[in-house]
Amino acid sequence: MPILTEQRHTTDWLDPDTVHRPVVIYGFVADRFSDIELPPHSHAKGQFILVQGGALTCEVDAGLWIVPPRSAIWIPGGMRHAVRMSGMLEGYNAFVDPALGLGLPPACCAVSVTPLLRELMTRGARLPPLYEEGGVNTRLLAVLIDEMAAASVEDLNLPMPADPALRRLADAMLATPADRAPLATWARRAGLSERTLARRIAAETGLSFGRWRQRLSIMLAVQWLADGTPIQHVAANLGYESLPSFVTMFRKTLGMAPGRYMAERFG
Repeated sequence: MPILTEQRHTTDWLDPDTVHRPVVIYGFVADRFSDIELPPHSHAKGQFILVQGGALTCEVDAGLWIVPPRSAIWIPGGMRHAVRMSGMLEGYNAFVDPALGLGLPPACCAVSVTPLLRELMTRGARLPPLYEEGGVNTRLLAVLIDEMAAASVEDLNLPMPADPALRRLADAMLATPADRAPLATWARRAGLSERTLARRIAAETGLSFGRWRQRLSIMLAVQWLADGTPIQHVAANLGYESLPSFVTMFRKTLGMAPGRYMAERFG
């Protein structure tokens, strides 16, 4: 992922896979609203993307990950992924040599970011790409890796169907989350019977249609709440006619009300 600046979308940068250091950290920032898409690609090094502000979605291994502000996503080395960023972007990229990241998760995951982890990323980004190894730099980055490995995993993954017709339907639901049409309506739009759609969604995502749409709503809700959107607007944007019904759904899914969830993770 390139560094972003207020003057232009991208700048010249060093490919982290060509930098002979076990950890390479870059910052990215855009002081105006941006909408940037990076097509599927991969790195030999693992990638840890910490989002400070703005919205980031990442598609990896038939799953869509929504990363809210003050959270991060870990992508193991060699895993193809596509990234979309929007809003007032700010954050950090850390690229980790697989030999050094043996304690990090073997699969892609979103994690919550502690103040210590955020500060370590900030300090690491100030190092030149070819920093002097040994001494304080090595110790700093060793603590950073330990904090990455200890970060709490967030359940912010939405399985995406591979079938083209189902993928078009999933993209439409992501684009219009306030549309609470029933399964029968979505089946008709997809040119399928209700039973066929239900069976194929379950086979491709491991979730029922209702559970898949609920997971989509939760992911978007967490992203919007973390970005400062009032809870009433979040509920309306997701098509809920009343705030209590949205809060009930949120509590049943994540075990606590939205305010408490956000306070515990992003307070």
